[in-house]
This record gives sequence, C-alpha cells and structure tokens, in this order.
Amino acid sequence: MWLNWLKTRGGAAMAALGTVKGSGNWFLALALGVTLLKCLLIPTYHSTDFEVHRNWLAITHSLPLSQWYYEATSEWTLDYPPFFAWFEYVLSHVAKYFDQEMLNIHNLNYFNSRTLLFQRFSVIFTDLLFVYAVHECCKCVNGKKASKELTEKPKFILSALLLWNFGLLIVDHIHFQYNGFLSGLMLLSIARLFQKRHMEGAFLFAILLHFKHIYLYVAPAYGIYLLRSYCFTASKPDGSVRWNSFSFTRLISLGLIVFLVSALSLGPFLAMNQLPQVFSRLFPFKRGLCHAYWAPNFWALYNAADKLLCTIGLELKLLDPNKIPKASMTSGLVQQFEHTVLPSVSPVATLICTLIAILPSVCCLWLKPQGPRGFLRCLILCALSSFMFGWHVHEKAILLAILPMSLLSVEKAGDASIFLILTTTGHYSLFPLLFTTPELPIKILLMLLFTIYSISSLMTLFRKEKPLFNWMETVYLLGLAPLEVCCEFVFPFTSWRLKYPFIPLLLTSVYCAVGVTYAWFRLYVSMLTGPPGGKTKKQ
Repeated sequence: MWLNWLKTRGGAAMAALGTVKGSGNWFLALALGVTLLKCLLIPTYHSTDFEVHRNWLAITHSLPLSQWYYEATSEWTLDYPPFFAWFEYVLSHVAKYFDQEMLNIHNLNYFNSRTLLFQRFSVIFTDLLFVYAVHECCKCVNGKKASKELTEKPKFILSALLLWNFGLLIVDHIHFQYNGFLSGLMLLSIARLFQKRHMEGAFLFAILLHFKHIYLYVAPAYGIYLLRSYCFTASKPDGSVRWNSFSFTRLISLGLIVFLVSALSLGPFLAMNQLPQVFSRLFPFKRGLCHAYWAPNFWALYNAADKLLCTIGLELKLLDPNKIPKASMTSGLVQQFEHTVLPSVSPVATLICTLIAILPSVCCLWLKPQGPRGFLRCLILCALSSFMFGWHVHEKAILLAILPMSLLSVEKAGDASIFLILTTTGHYSLFPLLFTTPELPIKILLMLLFTIYSISSLMTLFRKEKPLFNWMETVYLLGLAPLEVCCEFVFPFTSWRLKYPFIPLLLTSVYCAVGVTYAWFRLYVSMLTGPPGGKTKKQ
C-alpha cells in the first residue's frame, strides 16, 4: 500500500517539476515536491526519539527553568543545550492547541493522532530554514560547468542532492528528529562565509553550537578559518600569513559574538549554579564506546577485529571462556565494557585519536589557505574525523559530513567521486534505523531513487572527464545489493537468527565502515596535496 502510494504521489511531484521548468521556478518545485513527500510519510514508523521530544515539550512547558536539567521522571531526560530547550519551549506553546495532555510530564509514552500530527508538522515547518539555506548555498556554486539543460546545471543538481537527501528524509521524517532545521543553520553559516559575511557566519555557528553540541566536531575548522582569513586581513604572494595584517578589532568582534551568545544560553544556569548539571547531561561519558548499533567508523572495524580474534582464540583454546566479558557490543547494551583481546578504549583515548585525526586538516587550512572551499573541505574532514574516532558516535552523525560534501561534489570530478562513495555507504548504514516491515520497501525505494539520481546526474555533469569510479570502487558499491538481500531476506530464515541476531547489524556496520574510511582517506589526500591558495586580496 505504502509503495503504491509513494509511486503515485512521486509521479505527481515530478509532473509538477516538469510544469514549472520553463518558468524558472524549479527550486520552488523541488522544495514543494519534497514537502509533499514528507507529508506522505507522516503515518510511518517513528522511533523512541518521538517520545524523547514529546517529553522535552512537557518538561519545558510544565516546569520552571531551574528544573529542566534535573527532571528525570522519564528515562529520556533533557540532554541538548539550552537553545534547543527554549526551542522545545516555544513549540510547546503551539502544541497545547493540539493536545494539552502531551505536555504532562507524567504521561509517559503518550501518543495519539493529534500528537503525531503536531510533532511531524513541527519538523516539516522548521525545515523551511533548511530550504532557505540550500537556496543560499546554490549562490555559492562555481558555475563553470553550466549547461543549457536545466537538469544538468550544478545549482539544480546541488538543490536536488540537498533538498531530497535520503538520509534527512528517513532520519527526520520517519525515524523522527530535527536535523533539517539544525543542518539549515550550518549550511546558512557556510554560505555566509562563502559570501564574505564572516560575522554573520560566526554568529550563526555560535547559535548552532548552543542548539546541538555535536557541532563542536567542526568548531576547529571555523576557529582556524576565521582567525586565518578574517582576523589576518592579507597574505604574502606564496600564500603564507602576513603577520602585520592582524586585526585586533576583528578578533574582539568575533570574541564578543561568542561571548554574548554563550552568555545568553548558559548565563541563567550559571546564575543558578547549575552549569555542572547541564554539562553532565550534555557529555554523558558513562555510555559505551559505541552506540547499541555500531556507527560505520574505525571503532566498528576495531570491535569486529576483537570479535574475530576472540572467536579464533576460543576455537584454538587460547582463551578461557570463563574470562570472556559478559557485556556484548552487539546485544544493544551501551554501558562501559572491556574488549576481549584488543586493548579497551577509554574516552580520553578516543579524544586523543580524534584530535590527531583533525590536526593535519586544520594545519593545512592555516598553512595552505584555499579560501572558503578550503574551509569547507576542512569542515568536512573535521566532521568525518570525529565520526571515525569519536566516543559513542551515533550512525546519524554521518549527515554532518554528507550534507556539506554535496557543495563540493558539483564542482570537481574528484570530489564528486568521494561524495558518491561517502553518501551511498553512509546512507545505507542508516538502514537498520528502520527495522519495521512496512518501511522496508519505502527505504529501499527512496535509497535507490536518490542514489541513482546522484550517480547519473554527477556522471553527466563530469562526462568529459575521467570516470568517477574505478573497478574496485564499482564492485564495492555494487556489493551493497547482495549485502541487503542477505541481511533482510536471507538471514531471517536461517537458524542463526536466534543464536546470532546481531550478525546483520555487524555486517552492515563493518561493510559500510570500509567505504566511509576510504572516502575519509581520499578526501584527506585531496586536501593535503591540493595547491595553495596563493595571494589573497586584502579583505
């Protein structure tokens, strides 16, 4: 039923797009088309995040500010920064007109059709900021590859890749979160830096940090770029910094922005002596190295290697079964545990690994400035490096790299190749989030449509250059098809499903980790070997 419904409405959306092509309203058509699709996804499955945000609505509406970060009636306590809490507070004053009972903190797991409609439409409505941000990003695209055909223009392709992004669709509008709104803030901040509106870009990013602290991952890129390209107003002919061009006024202006935004966000809690409590909610290091479902990063490969070595050790009787830790990385547990063979990993160790991984990119941004595009490349590498080596990384965090990478993909063939590998493996790694049967055809269809469009449009855009994939990359990407068949259609009918229920998740995570790691490595090589920016004009 859902499959036929999506096909019918999807055809209507494409017909609408064709109608407005000639009139120049193609961007509006893309935005309206995806909004229609989002509305069609309202009745689909939603995760526990739906109850998380309902509970946060209740907390911020029913309790005074002093109790927001102490309230623990539900297990889904408030663990986002204060600006997001105020965002929920504003939404709650609209929610009361839909159903007052959803704002009762004692109504745990409360759900009805009015609650569903309000929360789904709140995500769709706040996505308007994302739509505006995409529109602004399109102004920053290099138009050298412009074509007479609308669908072959870089701006059209970029709009489609962002507005119809598969990951955002399933994470926000099926699984349920507000990533579109937050990603809109990030993309708008990036666009402002491309437009040389540095103060606005810094202001928007400071606000974003106090909405969701996961964006600390990319803060080093912002800090180094603004210091190098804004506080230092000129460079030497070889691209190195001209030290006597430093502007204290600009540095103080940036510092003032950060201070005022932080004071507005954290000031009330500082006055109430609650900052330690707020930070304890924001950074819960007592959780395990990996989420219940392994994100496709370095630690997934590390954990898989530990499992393999453990299995071999037991078979060869080199390990004592009684000394094997009972906690399992694949059983859904998220508490701290110890590896069996390989050294156990602490939060400090992941922090050190992350800093080491980020360091070359920020050094390159300082030593070889390449303008806003160099900043964007560094931002993506910071996001990917943190995803690769961070503590308790969620699989959804891959979107922090995929979305900004879309901007680079329409300008260079090499970046398009990296983008396609990253986005295809990253998006497929999100499949386990939707584990219910009715959503199976939806996620497969949407993934196929987005992936086929991404590959075909970028291949067309760069058809005069070398192929985007070599034979090994092609074989790897095609391998996702038999992996899906094995995990979804074969494994459930085997006897292993009871004894080893974690195998599909393990295979998905490890296979996708290979692709994400490969894309991260290729992107790093492209930045480190890229030409220096050379002489820059006085800003």
